[in-house]
Amino acid sequence: MEGLRVIISGGGTGGHIFPAISIANAIKALRPDAKILFVGAEGRMEMQRVPAAGYEIKGLPIKGLYRPLWKPANIGVVIDYLRSKWLARKILRDFKPQVAVGVGGYASSATLGAAYDMHIPCLVQEQNSYAGLTNKRLAHKAEKFCVAYEGMERFFPAEKIMLTGNPVRQSLLDSKVTREEALASFSLDYRKRTILLVGGSLGARTINESVLQHLKDISESGLQFIWQTGKYYSAMITEELKQKGCPANLVVCDFIADMAAAYKAADLVISRAGASSLSEFCLIGKPVILVPSPNVAEDHQTKNAMALVNRNAALYVKDSEAPAKLIQLAIKTVKDSFKLKSLSENVLKMALPNSAELIAKEVIKLAK
Repeated sequence: MEGLRVIISGGGTGGHIFPAISIANAIKALRPDAKILFVGAEGRMEMQRVPAAGYEIKGLPIKGLYRPLWKPANIGVVIDYLRSKWLARKILRDFKPQVAVGVGGYASSATLGAAYDMHIPCLVQEQNSYAGLTNKRLAHKAEKFCVAYEGMERFFPAEKIMLTGNPVRQSLLDSKVTREEALASFSLDYRKRTILLVGGSLGARTINESVLQHLKDISESGLQFIWQTGKYYSAMITEELKQKGCPANLVVCDFIADMAAAYKAADLVISRAGASSLSEFCLIGKPVILVPSPNVAEDHQTKNAMALVNRNAALYVKDSEAPAKLIQLAIKTVKDSFKLKSLSENVLKMALPNSAELIAKEVIKLAK
């Protein structure tokens, strides 16, 4: 078949964008002749991240609905959606794709809706254990649903579902860095156990609060800590540490560019429960304490977390209880070699490797 043409749409967060780029890379690896065009939402993260990965992207003036739904501002949101759908039709007519892929996020709703109207086959990749609003709306329109969790027939027709897992950042799997090298890159001691705290690229207020309230426990623990505060909280935390004093065994970063080294250095990770992060923990077999964000649609991070917790593949602390409990639990857990080993073994069992390639093959099949 000559010149495969694929539209990939979605974004809004790294959790949607990383899988989208991984799928595009996998399509290119299987079909170097493929032409791929991304469609995102204007002003969102994808408008920078996608061109940085080497792909062209078009933006739609689309936004999310305000809660509660009867807010007057939603009239403007509906008008923007209709405009976006009209623009998406124009993009599809000009680009002439044989298949459209949606990864969740505002833009994919308009783009895949338009693709369905134009009889272009659609594939949806759902990262979470609880389907997002956009993807649920596409339940009867798409021909294939690539999912990361079992039990998704609650949301999509069972005969259209394929369990593929979530594509993750290839750099994490390809990294050859040793534990000793990773710890040295943070100026840490390879003889001590290490806890990594991450709250996503923007940070997590509750995880940061948990650290600030337990600096004494951290200082006296005999362990080492790497703490990604997030750029949003960085200045405030720097100021607070100046007043309280920063323990010598706590390395503070606003953002960690080399996550492969950070994961390799850590004996235990404390993290939010975004779908992409969980897929990464499964593939690298990393013991983790999850603190799901309560500020996400349909509380999907808690549902993601429980899919691991129910199989003894992760520990869980409720967001509201984290400042009181999190640091003590982490210190106790990282000192328990048996617990770490069992968490690592159980989380590895949940890994679904080669996700991007499996999805890419389905995309190519649909195009034919």
